Parts: sequence; C-alpha cells; structure tokens
Amino acid sequence: MMKTKFLTHPMFAFSLLYLGYMISYVDRGAISLALAHIGKDFNVGPAELGVVLSAFYLGYAAMQIPGGWLADRFGSKKVVVVSIGLWSLFTVLTGMAGSLASLLLIRFLFGIGEGSYPSSAVKGVAELYPREARPKMAGLMISSNYVGSFVAPLIVAPLIIWLGWRDVFLAIGVAGIAFAAVYAFSVPQSKVTPDLPVQGSKEKVSVRELLRMPLLWKIVVVWFCLSMVNKGLDAWMPMYLLTARGLDLKTVGMLVPLPFIAASIATALGGWVMTRYFDGKEKFLMMGSCILTALFVYGMYKGQTTTQVILCQTVAYFFKSFVFAAAFALPTKILAQRLVGTGIGMVNFGGQAAGFISPMVIGFLVSYYHSYDSAFLFLLAAVAISALVSMTISASKIRDVQLANAHES
Repeated sequence: MMKTKFLTHPMFAFSLLYLGYMISYVDRGAISLALAHIGKDFNVGPAELGVVLSAFYLGYAAMQIPGGWLADRFGSKKVVVVSIGLWSLFTVLTGMAGSLASLLLIRFLFGIGEGSYPSSAVKGVAELYPREARPKMAGLMISSNYVGSFVAPLIVAPLIIWLGWRDVFLAIGVAGIAFAAVYAFSVPQSKVTPDLPVQGSKEKVSVRELLRMPLLWKIVVVWFCLSMVNKGLDAWMPMYLLTARGLDLKTVGMLVPLPFIAASIATALGGWVMTRYFDGKEKFLMMGSCILTALFVYGMYKGQTTTQVILCQTVAYFFKSFVFAAAFALPTKILAQRLVGTGIGMVNFGGQAAGFISPMVIGFLVSYYHSYDSAFLFLLAAVAISALVSMTISASKIRDVQLANAHES
C-alpha cells in the first residue's frame, strides 16, 4: 500500500521527469567534451565541427511543436518514454559513427528523438499540479537542464580519458534505455484533457489560434535570441578553453560545470521569483536579466585571465537563467492545461532553433577570423535584441489571456 501511494504521488513522477531532463543534458553535453577528439579522428576543423553541433539542434528544433502537440493529444507519459528511448539509441549510435557524414545524420536523428521531451516533461508538470503551482514547478523542472550540464563534464571528461570518446557514448546510451524502461513501468498514465470549447465562446481555442498569439511569439523571440548565448557557449566553451586558453581536458572538466551551478539555482528560483515579485511585471524581470547577461558576456569578451572568463560566464548564466525560467513558466501561467505542451513546444522551438544557428555561426566565425572575438560580439548582439523585445511584452495582455483560460484548469 505504501509503495503504491509513493508511486502515484506527484513528486515521484516529477522526480523522474527531472532526472530524465538531467540525463538528456548529459547525453547532449558529451559531444562538446568529445569535440576535440572527434575533430582529430575525422580530421576536421572548427567549421565542420560547428555543423556537427548544429545538426542535433536542427532535428531538436523541428520536433518542439509536434512533440508538444503529441503530449497534448496523447498525454505526457507515452511521449516521454518514446523520446528517452530514441535519444538513447542515437547516443549509442554516435559512438559507432564511421564518418563525418554518418555522424551528421546520427546527430540530426538524435535531435529528432530528444525533441519531444521538453514540452512533454512540462506538460507532465501541468498534469500533476494545479495552475497556481505550475510556474514554480516548471521553473524547478527546467533547472534540471543546468544540473545535467553541471554533472556532464564531471562524469564524461574522466570517462573520455579512461575509455575513449566512442565507448562513453555507448555507456550513457545504454543507461538511458534502462531509464526509459523504469519510467514506462513505474509512472501511471495521466488522463488526457479533452479539447473542449472555451466557456462563453462559440469556438474552441485551437492550436492554430495559439500559433497566432502575439504574446507567445514575443516570448519565443526573447528566448531565441538569448539562447544564441546559451547554446553558443554550451557548445564551444570546452573547445575555447582547450585551444584559446590552453587548458587540458581534466581542468576543463572541472571548470565548465561552474556556470551551470549558478544557472541551476537561478532557474529553480525563477518561477517563484516571477510569481512572488514580478506578477504583472514579467517584462521587467526578463529585460533586466537580459541587460545584466549582456554586461557579463562583455566581461567574458574582455577577460584577460581564464579565471575572469569563467567568473563572468558564471554570473552571465545566473542572470540569463531567470529569462529561461520566465519563458517556460509564463505559458504554464497563461495557457489552459490542454495547450501547455504545444505552448512550451513553441517557446523551446525558439531556443533550439538558436541551438542550430549559434554553434554553426560561431564555428564559421572562428574559422574565418582565427579568433573568438567575433563570436563574443555576435552573442552580445543577440542579447541586445532579446532585451528590446522584452520591453514590448504587455502585462495587460498577460492578464487577458490568463483570465480567458483560467476556468479550464
């Protein structure tokens, strides 16, 4: 009886969703740590490696909105299990790639497999918790991204030194498949909310209407631009520290996690901070965090020592993570439960489209200018656009949409 109660408690399912998100970031983070070894094995330079990094995000971005729709249509559990199983399979295949062309295809399919997870995981939060609790729980959920990114170098860097990069992908892929089985057999299926019309309206609120919602698209653009920084630095910092700063892989494995510690704290607090102190003033949280992020990215650009660079990156990640939390918490606040998956898919589509663009652009900039200076200027321009769009988010629009959908959840 006690075991049954534990398995059906919301925190049990939430904990597994959190762990699954962590595993996804360990799996995807491994490629950045293995990048120098892959470049050596396949005899390719920064431009080609940038395309390898971006191939994942092309597939990942393509699945954001379809993945959210699937979670809204069939419930979160089925989509979560299939997503974990697929990305783990392609993690295994990454370690078996025999050429640059096969690696590009595998990374693209890896992104397709993993692309349904974010929206289905946040949809799972909407299934587990009432509307008033969703923003803080969504913020806590996505803090797992940075915990996974923090854990990845600590696990993967020593394993690459010990096993080689190929066997590392085999090992973590098999572990992911095992986790998918655990989730499938231990988490009960949630009820699927029927697609009912809005009370007092002659027509139902459809996904098509959601796609025409200007407020949601502004959130998408803000997170797209700030994700240029997020995805660019996530992908290239290990290589930057190894080549431009002359560090060894073991030292990089210890330094790279530091910004993710700060990011995980800020993201976990972000939904609560937004609800407690910025209710109706969300744009000020997002705009202020963008400006502070820009200041510390500039500090990275001008940093004279590795310590200065890592310190500035850590603080930049802290502030940009409040935008991350707000961008994911706002849809859970304003949308009906049956549309949360698709709404989160739209927001994450913006972030992952940036993940396709930013690593590739940085790779070409570094190859062309033989320096990372132009890459930092590119990132600063992206943050500036994010801050400007944040200024246009209207508190009255947020209240109007929230009131229109409040009765459904």
